[in-house]
Amino acid sequence: MKRIVSLLVVASLMWSCKNKPQQTVKTQKIKSYTIEQMMDNEAISGGSFSPDNSKLLISSNRSGIYNMYTVPVDGGEMMPITQSDSSSVFAISYFPKDERMLFSMDGNGDEIYHIFIRNLNGSVTDLTPDEGARAGFHSWAEDKKSFFFTSNKRDSRFMDLYQMDFLDYTPKLIYQNDEGYDIGNLSDDKKYLSLSKSINTNDSNLFLYDLQAKTQTQINTEQSANSSQDFSTDNSALFYTTDLGNEFSYLMKYDIATGERTKVMERDWDIMGSYFTENGTYQVTYINEDAKNTIEVMEKDTGKNIELPSFPNMDITNVGFSDDEKWMRLYAGGSQTPSNLYVYNLETKEVKQLTHVLNPEIDQDDLVTAEVVRYKSFDGLEIPAIYYKPKQASADSKVPALVWVHGGPGGQSRQNFSSFIQYLVNHGYAVLAVNNRGSSGYGKSFYKMDDLNHGDKDLKDCVEGKNWLASQPVIDAEKIGIIGGSYGGYMTMAALTYTPEEFAVGVNLFGVTNWIRTLRSIPPWWQSFKDALYLELGDPNSADSVRLKAISPLFHTDKVTKPLIVLQGSKDPRVLQVESDEIVAGVKKNGVPVEYVLFEDEGHGFVKKENQIEAYSRVLHFLDVYLKGDKGTPIKDGEPMGNDL
Repeated sequence: MKRIVSLLVVASLMWSCKNKPQQTVKTQKIKSYTIEQMMDNEAISGGSFSPDNSKLLISSNRSGIYNMYTVPVDGGEMMPITQSDSSSVFAISYFPKDERMLFSMDGNGDEIYHIFIRNLNGSVTDLTPDEGARAGFHSWAEDKKSFFFTSNKRDSRFMDLYQMDFLDYTPKLIYQNDEGYDIGNLSDDKKYLSLSKSINTNDSNLFLYDLQAKTQTQINTEQSANSSQDFSTDNSALFYTTDLGNEFSYLMKYDIATGERTKVMERDWDIMGSYFTENGTYQVTYINEDAKNTIEVMEKDTGKNIELPSFPNMDITNVGFSDDEKWMRLYAGGSQTPSNLYVYNLETKEVKQLTHVLNPEIDQDDLVTAEVVRYKSFDGLEIPAIYYKPKQASADSKVPALVWVHGGPGGQSRQNFSSFIQYLVNHGYAVLAVNNRGSSGYGKSFYKMDDLNHGDKDLKDCVEGKNWLASQPVIDAEKIGIIGGSYGGYMTMAALTYTPEEFAVGVNLFGVTNWIRTLRSIPPWWQSFKDALYLELGDPNSADSVRLKAISPLFHTDKVTKPLIVLQGSKDPRVLQVESDEIVAGVKKNGVPVEYVLFEDEGHGFVKKENQIEAYSRVLHFLDVYLKGDKGTPIKDGEPMGNDL
């Protein structure tokens, strides 16, 4: 790990929400955990079955960064396949008929992903070596003799679709994307390709492209959110989601021969995704139900959902099937426990846990289960939030608190496990993860409410979240800060700039501070989404630049009066390092305590455990000094700071 750490402290004390008051409870005794212990929780993802169903191919960060491992389905030790110590390795899949493996890797967070193959002899080859080009796995061909992938090697702005066979691994162009479409699903007979074109950040047009006739048909007839999901197993229909005439997305079926559109599934929340298993026996559907996944697996022949295994105090968050559809792998977890990997035999109904990702040094009873709360904002709008209350908090032992703002714009704080949040809560900080107006998951009207209004009403929602916290009997109303990453980092700086007396401190994780520069410097592969992004935020090359400058904290740093910590990855292609460099320099001029942590081997978010330990321990120390005010002392300008805090 290479790390650059700069610390600026320039004065004495001068960081992505139905209103239900919390009941006063007695203080509970819990063990306090170090950041090393908390970050020793393991993160697992993926789960491709080997051709003989004997093991799964997964990604894990147990080595400190993500690497590729295999784990037997009958239980046993994970076997490391890669041993990268720099860029993270993310498993894609076993080959369909042998144990070759595909995986992806970028350059320390630069998001320029390449696709690699691990051969049977253990050698590794970059299958997409074009310098500066970004590639993504798409799907396996029906005959299992090739795979499809997307790449912008021809034009950095657009992703084309290619096919690569298993003989000489020579890519063949299947669809040349000259119009800036997003590539969707490909039918098994390789005749049809779905394409989409963003209209704005919510709505998109959906098209069906005939690869043989070279003709294109628009599927939606009115402006709405449309997203391709899967082709039917006989290639006669395309399934897609839309919110036409509705607040939430539902599932539709488009008959290719007749053009008939039929609603096939609707729930009270957004249907986020739906697909068929390899042989079409099951249809798997994901629903975003109040900030957590609900999964339905329907048996296609009967139209009935199969019964999934149940896990006490946990939810199934993700599922996948073996090609013969005899096995299911699934993840189950909750806000108070990281998700473990299980396998489920659909014939015998046997469930087996394959991983134990919670650090054994941590007592799960010391961790906090999040609570969904709702409060009224300044205009009466109901704001949903995820609330983490420390177990040691009581009316007689009030605790400081943080308003947590998700990334985006348009993201959502969800009921998932976060080692960072649990670390803060374990050390006595309440956290309210607000889903301010503009967040996804609560209907399209709610989602659009912050368009061309960032830093105004969405910020007021966060201030009202602070007021909700202040009304809770276990919260010290004078010690409430704000924290967030990316867009949440912007909200942190907006709060300290435009409402300088509302929050006691700010924690800015790689946040936007100059909207004009950020919107002008978005990565080239975002070209298909750029116009839609400009409609939501504003066009920096037009008269909108006046408003964008007005809402950019960089130009108003003289208003910041509260302590600030900024954390940034130098390889970040979305929020450039200069954003953080300049905001730190600007606030420093005010004589305000400022700390700056810069990682030269990270991008938009920190994935290496060593860096996470450094970053999150720095945040806790900052909060202890400037928010809690009862531990540690400010560090002098330029003095290094370790992790033993």
